[in-house]
Amino acid sequence: MTPAIQIEQVHKSFGAFEALKGVDLTIEQGEFFALLGPNGAGKSTLINLLAGLIRPTRGTLKVMGHDVVADYQQARRLLGVVPQELVFDPFFNVREMLRFQAGYFGLGRKNDAWVDEVIARLGLTDKAHTNMRRLSGGMKRRALIAQALAHKPPVIVLDEPTAGVDVELRQMMWEFIKHLNRDGHTIILTTHYLEEAEALCSRVAMLKHGKVVALDSTRNLLKRIPGKNLRVRCVAAELPASLAPLVRAREDDAITFALTDAAQIEFVLAELRGAGIKVEDVEMQEVDLEDVFMEIVRL
Repeated sequence: MTPAIQIEQVHKSFGAFEALKGVDLTIEQGEFFALLGPNGAGKSTLINLLAGLIRPTRGTLKVMGHDVVADYQQARRLLGVVPQELVFDPFFNVREMLRFQAGYFGLGRKNDAWVDEVIARLGLTDKAHTNMRRLSGGMKRRALIAQALAHKPPVIVLDEPTAGVDVELRQMMWEFIKHLNRDGHTIILTTHYLEEAEALCSRVAMLKHGKVVALDSTRNLLKRIPGKNLRVRCVAAELPASLAPLVRAREDDAITFALTDAAQIEFVLAELRGAGIKVEDVEMQEVDLEDVFMEIVRL
């Protein structure tokens, strides 16, 4: 079966700066795939290349077998992109905007039944005839998701779709996106909410400095870090040197220690007590995708 996305040795330079350095990536049809990385890793550049907004310096990108440069029109028709920014035409209401979007791909009013379904699924029915300028930020976000889906593309890219949105929208959106994925749509997600990627995505690619530094199933990535986390709430200006190798993360009032066996729990607590550090609360936690992400991007 033709891959949904095929990226081969893609480089992209902006002057002397090389944003992507030989990216190879294959995403199969029907996958729910996460594309993760710190700011500046190259995620947005890769999405802009897939959408045909910029061209690669070298290498090829294909959407459902169609080259995004040589066969741009067909490749773009098969792709829906939800951007990070709230970019919209201020002169149309929601339904008009979606009809125009479908019309760009030759669908027009023939697509009204699907547009109605998208509007209903995203909780926009009461706002269908409201001008885009008059919508709240959360409603604008819903409308942009609907816009990306208006031409019913088989491949959908969600670029930080839940940034700054409320819990209700987040839950509603994910229910709809999961429904689309079950129906066979390929979903590609970029997010800083790594718990979303862990819960939703079966496979993950991590980018750093324009290169893919990890690519595996979510399950296998979680196995890369054995043991559990011990989160200790305390106020400590300075930890004993003996505990420094175990520290995974540190906040103002809490420290997370990486443990490989249960015997280390008493060791950590004893060392804290010996240093005169008052422990206010202790919690055991499973290793999650954020732990894996932090370990990989620190390498």
